[in-house]
Amino acid sequence: MSTVSKLHSFTGHEGALYALEEGPATHGIFSAGSDRIVAAWNAAQGGEAQLITRLPSAVYSLCYVKERGLLLAGTGAGSVHIIDFREKKEIKILQLHSAQVFDIRCSLQHGLFFTAGGDGQFSVCSLDALSSLAIRKLCAEKVRSIDVHPQQTEVAVASGDGYVRIFSLPDLEEKKMFRAHELSANCVKYHPQGDYLLSGGRDAHLKAWDCKADFAPIVSIPAHNFALYSIVFSPDEKLFATASRDKTIKLWDAERISFLLRIDHEKFEGHVNSVNRLLWTEDALVSAGDDRAVLVWKVE
Repeated sequence: MSTVSKLHSFTGHEGALYALEEGPATHGIFSAGSDRIVAAWNAAQGGEAQLITRLPSAVYSLCYVKERGLLLAGTGAGSVHIIDFREKKEIKILQLHSAQVFDIRCSLQHGLFFTAGGDGQFSVCSLDALSSLAIRKLCAEKVRSIDVHPQQTEVAVASGDGYVRIFSLPDLEEKKMFRAHELSANCVKYHPQGDYLLSGGRDAHLKAWDCKADFAPIVSIPAHNFALYSIVFSPDEKLFATASRDKTIKLWDAERISFLLRIDHEKFEGHVNSVNRLLWTEDALVSAGDDRAVLVWKVE
């Protein structure tokens, strides 16, 4: 059984938090949300935040491409701001969507990055030219989450219509589309070895799909009381964590896809509002939510 303790609580933000990303420095993390600020923290030492940038609208997603020194920030206005972190300056703005940019992921191998929009569109961009290559309308609802297969052979996209779509890389042909959830499919995450794909939905269910058997269903679990918003695996691949609107984080055995531990406010002094995003670094599990707090957890 895993044990959990809270290491730090960062409370410098002035609004709900939607985005977390690992930074370039040792123990460094980025956070962002409705206060339009992108901040950097030291997850090991605690302390005050470093202001990275203030954007014109709320920030819903972050993606740090460490090999290029680029920080990509997706906003509520549908724009992606590209910051050269080494030079500490914004170098480009791409207006890719007409609503929130809920997720940004990249494939360094193929020189691409992808964005998920509240306008129902999925965009594909060049990491080299920092320009749009294609924008696809997937559905009338929001496109919520993206994950790239560990072997960079495909990308999974979760949408508000309840479907998960799988696109092959690098040609981006749609190879599979399946109904994952009765309500919105909010998050997707591949197992680090690519064995299965996890999805979490507004229906509060966690589901696993067999990547080696054409995404046949493995298990469906009523995991939380309300919608799931984020899924992350531990660096050693033994655990994964889920975050929910029900104010809790749950830890799971990654081999058995079975429940281990519930992190809540009452027992662990966890979040008091919706938990919107998780990040699992080499040293700690990090969570952020509507209560404006970034919490750092030690999991053993």
